[in-house]
This record gives sequence, C-alpha cells and structure tokens, in this order.
Amino acid sequence: MSAVRFLARPMLASSFVLAGMDKLKNADDTAAQLSPLLRRAAESLPFQANEKVLARVIGGTQIGAGVCFALGKSARLAATVLAVISALNGYVEWRSADISSKQGRDARRKQLLKNVSLTGGVLLASVDTAGKPSLAWRAEHLAADARKTAGHFAADARKSTGKRLKQADKAARKAVDHAVGA
Repeated sequence: MSAVRFLARPMLASSFVLAGMDKLKNADDTAAQLSPLLRRAAESLPFQANEKVLARVIGGTQIGAGVCFALGKSARLAATVLAVISALNGYVEWRSADISSKQGRDARRKQLLKNVSLTGGVLLASVDTAGKPSLAWRAEHLAADARKTAGHFAADARKSTGKRLKQADKAARKAVDHAVGA
C-alpha cells in the first residue's frame, strides 16, 4: 500500500466513523431526522423494524465500513457502502436543515458541500484498484486468453484430423488398388 493510501484512508474514514458513533449515541435524534426514509424502509422490509433500530443499524454500518476502509480491508466494498450512506446522509441533512434565516441557509449549503465532497472522495476510493487490474479487466483478459487457447486447440485438431484423413485415404486407396489387382 502506498504512503498516500496509508494516510488518506484513515483520514477520510474518520469522519464516517465519528458520524456513525454519533448516530449510535443519539439514535432518537437520528431516527427523527431520518424518519421519512426510515418509515419507507421499515414498510418494505419483510419483518417488523422500528426507526430507532434502523438508525442504529445505519450508524453501526457506517462505523464498520469506516473501520474496514481505514484498515484497507475490503476497501472498495467499504468505500461503496460509505458512498451510499454519505449520499443518504447528505440528502436527509439537506432536507431537514433550517432555512428560515441566512445563517441557516449558509449552514445548509456548507453541510451539503461537505457531504458532496465526502461522497466524491469515497466514490473515488470505491474504484481505486491500488495499482492492480480491476475485476472487469481481469475477466476481459481471461476471456481473451481462453479464446486464444481454444483457437490453438482447434488448429491442432484440424491439423491432426487432416493427417489422419490423409492416412485413411492412403490406406483406402492402397486397399482398393490391392483389391482391384487381386
């Protein structure tokens, strides 16, 4: 892992881990803020769940993904989870912000820019392959290698089949000549 990744991942993850801890500590406030979305989520689940539990799940997920990202364990998956959570948080905070005063509108704009920046950072991290080829690249090259190998096998089969046909033809002619001459 490069020095930049070694330093940048924990720096970026720290915001998510702290926000997740805050969500866990203040699950009632989080549930109230996320209420419209959590209510819809609770309705679509096949089991009964209340908003406070879902708020805690989001907070715990944010902490877990942040720690995994900071440590570089399944970093791309963790960054993807953080991007989804960050986009969700940005939307919810933007909708629930106080816009009755100029200071409130300024705070709303700054919070939105912070969330957009964090989402952008983890989106970049979610596609970072750390210098290794992506899965799509690997799959594409594996398929190309398989086609190449199959082509070689087909050429070898044609070559050996052609030799066998020539030998069979020669043996058949010999048998015919022998039969006609007898």
